[in-house]
Amino acid sequence: MIRPLIAAEPIVSRTGGWADYALLDSGGGRKLERYGRLRVVRPEPQCLWTPRRPAEAWDDADAVFDPAGGEEDSGRWRFARETPESFPLAWGEVEFYGRFTPFRHLAFFPEQGSNWTWLRERISGSGKPLKILNLFGYTGVASLVCANAGADVTHLDASKKAVGFARENAALSGLQDAPIRWICDDARKFSAREVRRGNLYDGIILDPPKYGRGPEGEVWKLYDDLPGLMADCAKLLAPNASFLLLNAYAERISGLALASLTAEALAGRTGAVDWGELALMEESGERGVGLSFFARWTP
Repeated sequence: MIRPLIAAEPIVSRTGGWADYALLDSGGGRKLERYGRLRVVRPEPQCLWTPRRPAEAWDDADAVFDPAGGEEDSGRWRFARETPESFPLAWGEVEFYGRFTPFRHLAFFPEQGSNWTWLRERISGSGKPLKILNLFGYTGVASLVCANAGADVTHLDASKKAVGFARENAALSGLQDAPIRWICDDARKFSAREVRRGNLYDGIILDPPKYGRGPEGEVWKLYDDLPGLMADCAKLLAPNASFLLLNAYAERISGLALASLTAEALAGRTGAVDWGELALMEESGERGVGLSFFARWTP
């Protein structure tokens, strides 16, 4: 059977700093980062090495996330000085708000920068307007990158609050009137309805959590539910589709596993599946932290 060819070797897709973000240092199970003018310390257990900057640089951070109960995603923020709850940032022409969430991150994931670059290049180089579906779209930075590159975007997330934040980010970017459809729904239910409706997309982005809940309490489990969702996504890709991008943060997943699932779901199509991990690189460029895994299909 025809199916996409899985790349023989993985890719480490590296994101360095930009004007509004930098990984300043890492080690001792933590990251020292700069978000705009703010310096932030967050837990990162896999940073097993020794920090290179002096302790004073870490102690002078504006905000530190203290994990609770041994879980790095739960805890509370500790602020050294008066700090805004949200603050404007930008990646290229796309603007969005950083926010101190209860889950150690700041309402976006900077390591996704390399995926944003890849999406922008795929869309701007297509030579035609693309219709994009962004499932698990969260606060919408990827959706705004696509819209800014000229795509017609359907942005979906199960969290009403996240969709609200995404719309605020669109307004900040001057994209409030861009062709973006904002939807709060369960990704599986929506995709199944789209298949029944016969709707097709030129590109699909998926960034599912390991575990989550839909707006009506639907339970999402990555290992149980992703294969079925990918099967529906394959049906939603137009015959001349441009890409499918799958990203996941679960510790026990791998880029090769995502690539194998993608190739199986897209059986009957040609093309190639690149796979690997996303890494944030320190400001020095010498060390990096691998943070998620991806598979990217192109025809």
